[in-house]
Amino acid sequence: MRAVDAVIECLKAEGVEVVFGLPGGANLPQYDAFYDAGIRHVLVRHEAGGGHAAAGYAKATGRVGVCFATSGPGATNVVTPIADAMMDSVPTVFITGQVRTDLLGTDGFQETDVVGITMPIVKHSFMIQHPLEIPRAIHEAFHLARTGRPGPVIVDIPTDLARADIPYEPVTDIHLPGYQPTHDGNTKQIRQAAKALASARRPVLYVGGGAINANASEEVRELARLDNFPVTCTLMGLGAFPAPDPQWLGMLGMHGTRTANYAMDEADLIVAIGARFDDRITGKLSEFAPRAKFVHIDIDPAEISKNIPAHIPIVGDAKNIVAKLVKEYRALEGVDHTRLEAWWERIRGWQEKHPLRYEDSEGTEIKPQYLVEALYEATGGDAIVTTDIGQHQMWCAQYFHFDRPRRWLQSGGLGTMGFGLPAAMGAKVGMPDETVICLAGDGSVQMNMQELATCAQDGIDIKIFISNNGYLGMVRQWQELFWDKRYSQVDMGQFPDFVKLADAYGATGFRFENKTTLVDDIKKAIATPGPVMVDVRVTREENVYPMIAPGAAARDMVG
Repeated sequence: MRAVDAVIECLKAEGVEVVFGLPGGANLPQYDAFYDAGIRHVLVRHEAGGGHAAAGYAKATGRVGVCFATSGPGATNVVTPIADAMMDSVPTVFITGQVRTDLLGTDGFQETDVVGITMPIVKHSFMIQHPLEIPRAIHEAFHLARTGRPGPVIVDIPTDLARADIPYEPVTDIHLPGYQPTHDGNTKQIRQAAKALASARRPVLYVGGGAINANASEEVRELARLDNFPVTCTLMGLGAFPAPDPQWLGMLGMHGTRTANYAMDEADLIVAIGARFDDRITGKLSEFAPRAKFVHIDIDPAEISKNIPAHIPIVGDAKNIVAKLVKEYRALEGVDHTRLEAWWERIRGWQEKHPLRYEDSEGTEIKPQYLVEALYEATGGDAIVTTDIGQHQMWCAQYFHFDRPRRWLQSGGLGTMGFGLPAAMGAKVGMPDETVICLAGDGSVQMNMQELATCAQDGIDIKIFISNNGYLGMVRQWQELFWDKRYSQVDMGQFPDFVKLADAYGATGFRFENKTTLVDDIKKAIATPGPVMVDVRVTREENVYPMIAPGAAARDMVG
């Protein structure tokens, strides 16, 4: 069969049900194979939309997301989604077309060295040099993307090799001698971690997105229940532990709760589960958690002690390790189960003194925080939520209380504006029976708004709520706080008219401006069939608090 038909067979063997992509000259052979492939293809309007949709699909389902792009600008358009997937450990496979092999290195039409360009931001890449390599490369790409620390893998296929006839045989024996991730963890170190937990008087469980990637949420909850351990999650880890729970301290980090950040600052033991101590969590690194010893559980050995030295490093799969940690803790004798009473008394004091709060409007004006609360009330919390990047994202993390994993889909490490809409599209394709909401800013939503056409054409029923303050809100906040309120190039005006634009795209548009009817209005929008875009006019100048100023310590939060 043709090599491109073999690619389709490989996708089927890997259980792929949907591909996001856009055809072009160099991947035309692959799209000819799609003509009667029997795999759903979602035709995106921009390759970046396809890449983010693949990530949204992967985050919502736990399966590998797949994106196709052509050579040259098609391939460079997926560079941002690839970097995004790398930063957030998202299992994705990008299959790009390439110019004919006789044109490689000649600056041929739409030639780019996509493997070279993306080398720092992929887990692995394959540059196909012979058509017989294609089936094994596809299967190895999926194996690499989904195992160990998940991440993006590229397969770059020259168009002449894609058209070649090859004898196809299914590949079932994937064995990569140089790639053997550790999954089980060291038993001695796990036992040491259990003993450290049993003797700690001010412990905190610090849970990141790796716990969700590993499907370890149940194990994390079981560990927390052993001895009433306080739990905080990163932005990427929200949902790994139920937000309404009494043991929940809230999100930590730059816009986390004072309780979570103060607890980390005063803890004597921090157990990090699938988290990487990034700068948005630690604040001033030299002053982060100065009293604590650290247990660091991570599938990626490169992350352990990268930023914060680990006293007890444990390399492996979070689900396996936390389950073993629970077992070892239960086997300990003489544990004082009353030792955390004073710690919880201190934590409750912070919670009473420093709850999340904002000053609500007196009239009908909608505060952006209230928009999130209204979304939560209207959905009962039963929705998959994506956001873009900015103030609305932080307010959503603070006020929408996620009680399950894979309900909160984010661009965390890269912070990509334009992520939310296509990610919601991918999530809805993967989870068609779920309510999928994108909360966007008026600035960020315009970066991939063209995918509204994809949603309308394919009947992808997502609901987009735009927190519209007419500013690039987070940049404006920083200019207010740190640049003497010199508002330089952040005023977005009231362009475009989102209601008219929704209509032009074949979606339904609404505009909401009255807080007294907002919950009912949101319910109406969610009940409207097909893709819906809602322009919600909110307070123009509102800041996200609390906040750790750049370079400051967590104990010095403001707001």
